[in-house]
Amino acid sequence: MSDSMTLDTYRLLGRSGLRVSPLALGTMTFGTDWGWGADQREARRIFDMYVDRGGNFIDTANCYTDGASERFLGAFAKGQRDRLVISTKYAVPMDRGNVNSGGNHRKSMVRSVEESLARLNTDYIDLLYLHAWDFTTPVDEVLRAMDDLVRAGKVLYVGISDTPAWQVSRMQTMTELRGWSPLIALQIEYSLIERTVERDLIPMAREMGLGVIPWSPLASGVLSGKYTRDDVTTGLSGNNDTRRDFAIANGALTERNLAIVDAVSDVARETGITPSQVALAWTMLDSAIVAPIVGARTQAQFEENLGALAVVLTQAQCDRLAAASAIEPGFPHEFLARQTTRDVMFGDTKIVMSR
Repeated sequence: MSDSMTLDTYRLLGRSGLRVSPLALGTMTFGTDWGWGADQREARRIFDMYVDRGGNFIDTANCYTDGASERFLGAFAKGQRDRLVISTKYAVPMDRGNVNSGGNHRKSMVRSVEESLARLNTDYIDLLYLHAWDFTTPVDEVLRAMDDLVRAGKVLYVGISDTPAWQVSRMQTMTELRGWSPLIALQIEYSLIERTVERDLIPMAREMGLGVIPWSPLASGVLSGKYTRDDVTTGLSGNNDTRRDFAIANGALTERNLAIVDAVSDVARETGITPSQVALAWTMLDSAIVAPIVGARTQAQFEENLGALAVVLTQAQCDRLAAASAIEPGFPHEFLARQTTRDVMFGDTKIVMSR
């Protein structure tokens, strides 16, 4: 069951002493450059609402709305920079004509950080993520470059996003062995619609000391209940800048997922809250989750999402949501959980695990 909380009920981020709010302000919607975001005035209202209520954890990336997101934040944070924990990401190219403007390598990282610092109008980044694994850069190059930026004072903490669990655990072990700055945060897609990360990524993060920061906890808005089965059967409109087409293209808007939305909507009706608030509250049930990222195009949408902090789900409701969205654990998890396997492994041995 979830407990009611507020934005100023802070949590520690991973194996660090950094204190962050239990919901992060997502700013991928800051700017209209992609056709569906918030203009600067509306973005400022969203930002002010979040900070005025005690929120301090803000998420952006070098590429969001072609740099407008970081520029907006640079203006909004003026005069209150030190009270904020601003995270950004590198790896997505900003200059398609330059082969090295993107990627996980040192040249891309250093260039991206310098450009983010300029757009954010700050001399340090609180948390720098590798945005997505490129399968081409040696891990020691990534980690040493991150550590150099930390030692230079341009970055305070480092994290990683959208990378296989085996690679993240290897990297974290390397930081411990070589005395480099450890990864403290893992940003991954996680929602009632996308639970496959429960197989390896979330257990790995818990074991290796990374706080989990879910992105798209509303699954491209599908869990808000705004789409119907007609939206699925109609298919793509051909207008690629619509949120509906984006949800279809990334696999979030399907018959299976709308069945999950039905369960979410049922809980919302009996509790007197919105489907979005139910879905967001559910993402915070696991102790490994530090702060889901919540973005919005309007202040009203954002205020509704903040209401998830006050939601308390009953055990019966949690069970229904878990059943509706259940995934197969897969190998080796199912194999190791079988009674026959456990009988072979342990026989009559009785072990009491201390926690």
